[in-house]
Amino acid sequence: MSAIYSVAVDLGERSYPIQIGAQFFADPQLLRAQLLPWLAGEQVAVITNATIAAHYLPALRVALDGLRVEVIEIGDGEQHKSLTSYTEVMDTLIARRLNRSATIIALGGGVVGDLAGFVAATYQRGVGFVQVPTTLLSQVDSSVGGKTAVNHEGGKNLIGAFYQPAGVLIDTTVLSTLPAREFAAGLAEVVKYGVIYDADFFTWLEANVDALNGQEPQALAYGIRRSCEIKAEVVAEDERESGLRAILNFGHTFGHAIENLSGYGAYLHGEAVAIGMVMALRFSERLHRLDQGHTPRLAQLLGALGLPAKLQGALDREAFKASMGMDKKVVDGRIRFVLADAIGKVSITDHYDDQILNEILDEFNEHLAA
Repeated sequence: MSAIYSVAVDLGERSYPIQIGAQFFADPQLLRAQLLPWLAGEQVAVITNATIAAHYLPALRVALDGLRVEVIEIGDGEQHKSLTSYTEVMDTLIARRLNRSATIIALGGGVVGDLAGFVAATYQRGVGFVQVPTTLLSQVDSSVGGKTAVNHEGGKNLIGAFYQPAGVLIDTTVLSTLPAREFAAGLAEVVKYGVIYDADFFTWLEANVDALNGQEPQALAYGIRRSCEIKAEVVAEDERESGLRAILNFGHTFGHAIENLSGYGAYLHGEAVAIGMVMALRFSERLHRLDQGHTPRLAQLLGALGLPAKLQGALDREAFKASMGMDKKVVDGRIRFVLADAIGKVSITDHYDDQILNEILDEFNEHLAA
C-alpha cells in the first residue's frame, strides 16, 4: 500500500483531516476504515452524478456494507449547481425519510461537493458531511475549507453557507479517469497556491510540468499535498473569509465574471481562473505593485499545463464590470481585488485606478494577453 498523507485543518472543535493516498477505491476495506470514523450514524446519502457513479459507486457501496445507503444523482456540469438541483435533492431526502443522524457523502467534483455541502448544512439544520473529491480541482480547492454554495443567474456561489466536513478523502488514482481538459483545469488552482503563498512551490511547478502533465505519482501527490497544506493554513487563520482567506480568490473575481458572461460551461472553472490570474497579474503590473515580466512567466506555465491565458472571445466591458460588481468581495459598492506584490505574496485592495481597470479589460478583449 502506498503512503497515506494526512493534512490537518485546524479549526478547534470543527477540525478535520484531509487524507491523501492512492488506491482507496481498489481496496474496499481500506476505504471503509477511512470513512467509518467520519459517519454520524448508519444512514448515508451519497450525492454524485452518473459519470462518477459508474466508476466509483460500486466500491463505495461495498465499503459501506451494513449501512443504509441512499444514492442521489444530479446532472453533470456547472449548470446543475443550482437551486433547482438543491430542491430536487432535498425532496428526495425528505421522501426517503433520512433523519438528523444521516451523513451526506459528496462523491464527485466541485459541483457535487458544493451542492452536497449546502444540502448537508441546511437539511434538518445540519447533518453529517464527508467530502470524497474525484477531480483535481475539487481535491486541491473546493473540498477543503467548508465553503458550500449553489449558483444564481446573478452570479456564482451567491447562495450558500460555511459548513465544514468531518473529513476529506483524496484518492490520487481516480484522476486517471479524468478527461485531459478537466485535469488541466485542476492544475490552475495548484498554480494559484504558488502565486499567492509559496514562491518555491511556483518554481517547483515550473520544473515539474512534464511530471504533472503525465500524472507521475510522486509529483502529483506532492502537488496535491502542498496545495492542501496551504489552503489548510489559510482556512485555519480565517475560516469565514473575513480577511486573509480572501487571498484564495486570486484570479477569481475576473474568472467568475468570465464564467458568468460566457455561460456556465463555455469555460471550465479552472480555465476561467487561469485567465483571471493572468488578468490579475497584469493589473498588478500596471498598478506598479509588481515588477514587469511576471505575467508572461505565469502565462507560459499555464500554457505548458494546457491552460488558456487569454479570452477566446470578446466580452462586453461594462457587462464584465457589472458581473464583477456582484463578487462577494465587493464592499460598499467597490470591487476589492486580490493583487500580486510578488510571486508568492498577494494582498487585497480596493485602491486602484478605474481607467487602468478599463484598459486591462479592453486589452484582454483584444486578445493581447501575454
